[in-house]
Amino acid sequence: GAGAGAGAGAGAGAGAGAAASSARLDFSPDELARIQRHGPWPPPTARDTGNAQAGRPAAIALGQRLFFDTRLSAGGRLACASCHQPALAFADGLPRGVGRAVLARNTPSLWNAVHERWLGWDGAADSLWSQHLQPLRAADEMAAHGRHVRRTLLADAELACRYQQVYGAPPGGDAEQLLVHAAKAIAAFTATLVSGRTPFDEFRDALARGDVAAAARYPLPAQRGLRLFVGHGQCSTCHVGARFSHGEFGDIGVPFFVRPGVVDSGRHGGIAALRASPYNLLSRWSDERDGPAAVKTRHVQAEQRNFGEFKVPGLRNVARTAPYMHNGSLPTLHAVVEHYDRMDPDRVHSDGEQILKPLQLNAAQRADLVAFLETLSDPGATTWRAPPLPPCRAGAGVSASPEKP
Repeated sequence: GAGAGAGAGAGAGAGAGAAASSARLDFSPDELARIQRHGPWPPPTARDTGNAQAGRPAAIALGQRLFFDTRLSAGGRLACASCHQPALAFADGLPRGVGRAVLARNTPSLWNAVHERWLGWDGAADSLWSQHLQPLRAADEMAAHGRHVRRTLLADAELACRYQQVYGAPPGGDAEQLLVHAAKAIAAFTATLVSGRTPFDEFRDALARGDVAAAARYPLPAQRGLRLFVGHGQCSTCHVGARFSHGEFGDIGVPFFVRPGVVDSGRHGGIAALRASPYNLLSRWSDERDGPAAVKTRHVQAEQRNFGEFKVPGLRNVARTAPYMHNGSLPTLHAVVEHYDRMDPDRVHSDGEQILKPLQLNAAQRADLVAFLETLSDPGATTWRAPPLPPCRAGAGVSASPEKP
């Protein structure tokens, strides 16, 4: 794999035995323990909370069709895949998303989104299906509405057939319900997007089992960068766990001005939007509004410190999803490392202990940190292909438990 090839190059010019013996840093027990916290991968299967169609093959098939269908949008020009392109790791490669207008924020990748506690840069959605409703409904994105979705489904015999398979009745009835049903089907599909293993995962697991030869295949620059990541850089304070994120929010000194006179309040506004949302886990559209997963929504409260905070993103496939930050303001991983290297602590507001401080790395250390981040990519992250779907047969696979209205 990628890690094996790069690791072999690290010992070039020395004998094979010398390369193997010298290509492994002597990590301390504390460092080894911190490294192990970033796995295992793949993680246990996660399910889209509040979505009765999660995991159902018929819903996944319908969602896959809808994800790539531009007819779902007003004007028939945009699909979910317009901004979440498989060849770009289900992102779009732009500083800020472009729908019917240029948006205020960077488009996040959909890889591993089902494992997120809060969705969106501001956490304004508490489930994958409710997050998918946002671009569907937004006037500056797909601008869809229930009546339009109904017409789209009814105009395509296969889509109508797949809808009936999932929901037990032809597309019809309440227009808002149609929109929610479409979002839940799309979420059933995007929940399947869990990325594969990476060179880092092979190294982590080799360390865990004491496999010196396998560990030595991991590039030395990446090992040095990993040591910085879990040590001096304190990156793993927030970028921790198998996804390399604690799933919460922070202010890292990135300006939150959208344009003159307009600011993005980040998590502060996201909490207000979540609590007011008619589609959150406490709403009538949730299939688990009384379940334990809804506790987070019931109790979340905005605090003043949340102003200007944005979600700490997971770092898997990070080398494939430039540009970076909530506003796409940093074009490369090198620019991200330089941001943390030279950041001004006075630009970061904090009610408690100051976590962030300038890293003050030298050029070689900055390069090592980037080398480590580049090993967090799944080689298949940009080569995903939509699996072929069998023809829809009317009456086959009808959902046994249609969702509550």
